Amino acid sequence: MITHIHTVAVFVEDQNKTIDFWMKKVGFVIQKNILMGDHVHLLEMGPKGGQTCLVLYPRSIMPKWNECKASIVFQCSNVEEEVQRLKANGVEIVGEVKKSSGGSFAKFKDIDGNEFLLKSD
Repeated sequence: MITHIHTVAVFVEDQNKTIDFWMKKVGFVIQKNILMGDHVHLLEMGPKGGQTCLVLYPRSIMPKWNECKASIVFQCSNVEEEVQRLKANGVEIVGEVKKSSGGSFAKFKDIDGNEFLLKSD
């Protein structure tokens, strides 16, 4: 079962300047900050105590970032079970469930071809 929107991707020029903006001007806190290599961080920020975060991706790691649409990730309790439920309801699943150190992930499409990501820890 989907429990909430987990993240929305935002492509930024400079993660350090972006941290300053979201913390000092908006009042968000860092929810996750993991070094992924070459000075690039998995950086999630959001309201204190909130369930939904912005993932602030550096533009430098995303080819054609300016052509990308918002990336919405739905948190769920179990990706494999949610994929089966969605399939049973006629939802198109894109690819297979993928697992990484960050959890399990799967993509699905809406009726307009927009893609969304499911995530479970």
